Amino acid sequence: MKIIAVIPARYASTRFPAKLMQDLGGKAVIVRTYEAAVKTALFDDVFVVTDSDIIYDEVVRNGGKAIMSQKEHESGSDRIAEAVEHMDVDIVVNVQGDEPFINKEPLADVLQVFKSDFARETDLASLMMHITEEEDINNPNNVKVVVDQKNFALYFSRSVIPYPRDKEAGVRYFKHIGIYAFRKHALLDFYNLPMQKLEASEKLEQLRYLEYGKKIKMVETSHAGIGIDTPEDLEKARKLL
Repeated sequence: MKIIAVIPARYASTRFPAKLMQDLGGKAVIVRTYEAAVKTALFDDVFVVTDSDIIYDEVVRNGGKAIMSQKEHESGSDRIAEAVEHMDVDIVVNVQGDEPFINKEPLADVLQVFKSDFARETDLASLMMHITEEEDINNPNNVKVVVDQKNFALYFSRSVIPYPRDKEAGVRYFKHIGIYAFRKHALLDFYNLPMQKLEASEKLEQLRYLEYGKKIKMVETSHAGIGIDTPEDLEKARKLL
């Protein structure tokens, strides 16, 4: 299988404008993320795909590979799909541009799903983390996922799922960690199929895959990732670096 990583990168950000161009130890955040993805040695190639000349030029200036989006896109999946539509690849991994401290282990676990999927029943693979604090479970910014006995996703929601009517049932709650690996055909199907009501309601693009019958294999991890969403996150990242 040919496996590539694609990092969708927007210049604008609601909570922290131009966050991907902020300095992190002498390099822009997006360059740090690109280099971290390459360093995992899990991918045949790594690309940044962006609608920003500033980001494009910064990545290329630092020796990276970048692709300019030709269209406006509502989601990272759409942006990636346009970029890889004519590439000869099998598996595409979406790496978040604001996570410069990429951990190799969970990415390898996600890719292992496809390497052992001899029946080709998995369209996407993603990560989930067990959460126990009530505040985390109730937080709508934490997307929850419920799975079947084979760890295929049944539903994603910002709400508490399942609803704890019986608190003694022993249910485990899982937070979705937004790293995806796609079979190329599933990604292109997403790109060409219109948004449905569940996705529109929850504002969660992964629901489009479920609504059209795609199978998403979830892999449990203990690595939450370190994203940069605020100036405070950036300061923490600088100290960590």
